[in-house]
Amino acid sequence: MYQIGEWIVYGNDGVCKVEAVGILDIPGVNKGKVYYTLCPAFRNGKIFTPVDTNVFMRPVITFDKVQELISLVPFIGENVYNNPNKKLLEDHYQEFFQTHDCSDLIKIIKSVYTKKVDAADQGKKLGQMDERFMKRAEDLLFGEFAVVLGIPKESVKSYIVGNLKK
Repeated sequence: MYQIGEWIVYGNDGVCKVEAVGILDIPGVNKGKVYYTLCPAFRNGKIFTPVDTNVFMRPVITFDKVQELISLVPFIGENVYNNPNKKLLEDHYQEFFQTHDCSDLIKIIKSVYTKKVDAADQGKKLGQMDERFMKRAEDLLFGEFAVVLGIPKESVKSYIVGNLKK
């Protein structure tokens, strides 16, 4: 069970802080269940979820793991996937999100970035679906890194680039 004050990754909502653990005093909610009250790090609102939910949850990674992942960025392989079938393209990206692994988010970002450069070289634009999944991967990855590093989310990309140049 997660503790109050702990930072966790909750499903595809991203990083949340455990604000409370207990029985909710909300009409219509099962009084026999214990719930987490989660506060998303980068949006307003609260999430109420049973502690025994099937939604994926894990603690945020450690500072050392962030540093390790950044050092591995040049070696994390890309998986450029070109398919005009939007459903297959979406399924391809969803597979990476289902792992909830930061290295898979880096693969998505690098792969879509490569697609973007290739498209620009051909005088084309990147597809909206590719853009959407890259943004989502960046939001999740940069959000987790920001909380772990104690820096603004907007500064994470430059932090990564700066550390890669060292």
